[in-house]
Amino acid sequence: MNEKNTATDGTPSSGGTTVTPEETAALSLRLAGDVFLPGEPGYAEHTAGFDRSVVHRPALVVVPENADDVATAVRFAAGLGLGVAVQNTGHGASVPADGDALYLATGRMTGVRIDPEQRTARLEAGVLWEDVIPAAAEHGLAPLNGSAPFVGAVSYTLGGGVGVLSRQHGFAADHVHRIEVVTADGEPRVATEDENPDLYWALRGGKGNFGAVTAIEVGLVELTRVYGGGLWFPAESTRAALHRYRTWAAEMPDEMSSSFFMLDWPDVDGVPAELRGRFALHLRLCYLGTPEEGERLIRPLREVAPTLLDTVTDMPYTEVGTIHNDPPTPGSYHINTFQLRTFDEDVVEAVLSLVGPGTHSVVGLELRQLGGALARPPKTPNAVAHVPAPFQVYAAGVLGTGADDEVLAAQAKVVATFAPWYSGTRMLNFMAGIAHTDPAYVREAYTADAYERLVALKTAWDPANAFRYNHNIPPAHTA
Repeated sequence: MNEKNTATDGTPSSGGTTVTPEETAALSLRLAGDVFLPGEPGYAEHTAGFDRSVVHRPALVVVPENADDVATAVRFAAGLGLGVAVQNTGHGASVPADGDALYLATGRMTGVRIDPEQRTARLEAGVLWEDVIPAAAEHGLAPLNGSAPFVGAVSYTLGGGVGVLSRQHGFAADHVHRIEVVTADGEPRVATEDENPDLYWALRGGKGNFGAVTAIEVGLVELTRVYGGGLWFPAESTRAALHRYRTWAAEMPDEMSSSFFMLDWPDVDGVPAELRGRFALHLRLCYLGTPEEGERLIRPLREVAPTLLDTVTDMPYTEVGTIHNDPPTPGSYHINTFQLRTFDEDVVEAVLSLVGPGTHSVVGLELRQLGGALARPPKTPNAVAHVPAPFQVYAAGVLGTGADDEVLAAQAKVVATFAPWYSGTRMLNFMAGIAHTDPAYVREAYTADAYERLVALKTAWDPANAFRYNHNIPPAHTA
């Protein structure tokens, strides 16, 4: 018999739910995929995501092979009063799945189907962008992927999705045509502009709050190459390069995306020899027009000072991940992210005071230019906040190295230093790890009207908050 620890308000407590061997065996017989219980081989493997600051200890893990498996698992969870956690790569992990959770690890659902005539792609829940980019490139097309190709395509898109094409083409969520989802009652449904339109609106930006998405159909853009790469400036040129970048970025067309990242680069394998053990400013650039025009546009940056490295070149879109060159190594991270209402001289000086040369900061800091199509309403409305904030802050520190207190103190200083320019808004996809789990932070990823509508739809579609192991939008009666 199933036994459950329950709090006085009816919400499952952290004590966990005992799923009996008989119940597990019965579930396993109905699945094409696998089931793992705590302590069994495969349990730890499937619950260990990219960001390991969030540790999952669910009652059981289900590894579905297809959408039918997902529906079966969600119905099983509903029958036992379990919540449902859904994860692919774990880049955007937030609330840990506890003993009252059935954990869906979607990594085996890797179907990609390109329709070159319609310029669309159907992506199953476990697909990575590195699976989609070359498949689309065979037809002269490109998806609106993020800067790291090894991120899950579906969860990234449902959270909004910002990459090097976004200033020109908008959020990835703006280009979703169709969503296949299993809702909290275990029913497979389709959400489009015409079918379940409220669910369609909410899932595009509301991410995993309204069901387990098994596949999406997204639009692709005609693109085969970009002019992009990085400029690395040494410590002594950092102030001049940042001030030049500030005025330069304000004049750029939507076809140009840019960001910068600053830190003391470690002396480890994988870091270019020119950077190891020294401070450097990394400007990341991507232009969607001709190489000749791209070279002309970035010339003022190249003229600031000699660079340690200059990798900006004409490249096939299949190499787009080399622009940001994000590290693919899992680890335990502390992330802070929010948007700024301006990027002026004082903000540049604030950046330098936090992570500039000589600070030896234990966090790295990125500022990413927004604007363009990210600030304009999409053709088909969705829950993503299209706000006018021109730049986004992303600060990251590594936990578990013996310097956790220093990392947390540095992150608190980042928040306090940027407070005068904080826009009051955040992007859901960047709110990863342990720092942004409270619904009060999640609320800042939406406009007030959108959040009110999301709560109403959450109350209608998932009144028991079964899908709560996420950046949660609680139903009205539990808010």
